[in-house]
Amino acid sequence: MRSVKEIRQGKPGFYPDQSIYAEFACAEFGLTFRDLDGGSGLIFSVASPGKLLHFGAGRCSWYPQNNATASTLASDKYFTGKILGDAGMPTIGGEYFFLHDRHRAHRPAGHERDDALAYFANLGASAFVKPLTGSRGDFAQRVHSEGALGRYLDDVAKYYDAVLIQPIVEGIEYRIFVLDDAALYCARKRPPFVLGDGVRTLRELFTAHNDALRSRGLSPASPGDHDPTLDTVLAKDERRDIPGRMNLSAGGTMVLESPPSEAAVALAKAATSALGLRVAAVDLFVDVGDPNAATVIEVNSNPSIRLLEESDRGDLILKIWHHTFSAMGLL
Repeated sequence: MRSVKEIRQGKPGFYPDQSIYAEFACAEFGLTFRDLDGGSGLIFSVASPGKLLHFGAGRCSWYPQNNATASTLASDKYFTGKILGDAGMPTIGGEYFFLHDRHRAHRPAGHERDDALAYFANLGASAFVKPLTGSRGDFAQRVHSEGALGRYLDDVAKYYDAVLIQPIVEGIEYRIFVLDDAALYCARKRPPFVLGDGVRTLRELFTAHNDALRSRGLSPASPGDHDPTLDTVLAKDERRDIPGRMNLSAGGTMVLESPPSEAAVALAKAATSALGLRVAAVDLFVDVGDPNAATVIEVNSNPSIRLLEESDRGDLILKIWHHTFSAMGLL
């Protein structure tokens, strides 16, 4: 059987991860994989002798065992927080605000741009802000002044309809991947960083980092244009972390580790169940004031599993796809 690496080598660079993993799993389980879009991988079928199903990559739901209602609720970060809070689970909280006037007649008062500025002021003019339905860390960042928030909202309004404003929470971040009532793996998340070369200033390193993000359709990181250290030349291999989002797609790193506690695992399972999901990656902060406590950041119903490929854990990729194929009646 070909490995994930061997399958990837035969594909164009833009080929979706999930399509590669599906092809890999089909070979293992004796199913037939067919690309239906001329080699793009964006839509494909998987067939057993008695059943045919279609799957999509890109912005499609990758896990059909998650029903549409549960997936949609989880994609809204405010809805997720309300459902988990109602079930007694600790969350970061926050409030949502719309960026456009259209559909204003269909929503309650208190969620417009002026309300966002007032809410931000009540947080001490420092908050973590992200699109309400965003993904991959796009436009997820810390904002530390009213002027910066205004510029941020102007930028986000070009791409999204609403944002979630939350208090800034410091803690150690983990992701726990849940399949039904089992935690399949846990990973510790660390922030993106730039690495010095002894020649370029920190500003130039940030510019190169942000150019790479834009090429992948993501918003740039915000180092703070008035930071006097931006003109410093970092020594070769000196590292400067970029606080805020920790998504792999935004340059963050994840390393497979044992779960930080049984309480964290129990919280991840409970959050997945409360939302009605069968597959989810639950992002958690631990050591938030209490070393034994955990707080849900968000729940991802369409999680990437690129980490497993990079960690040479094809066995876990197969477990996830076996769950999918079994749930859909292909095995």
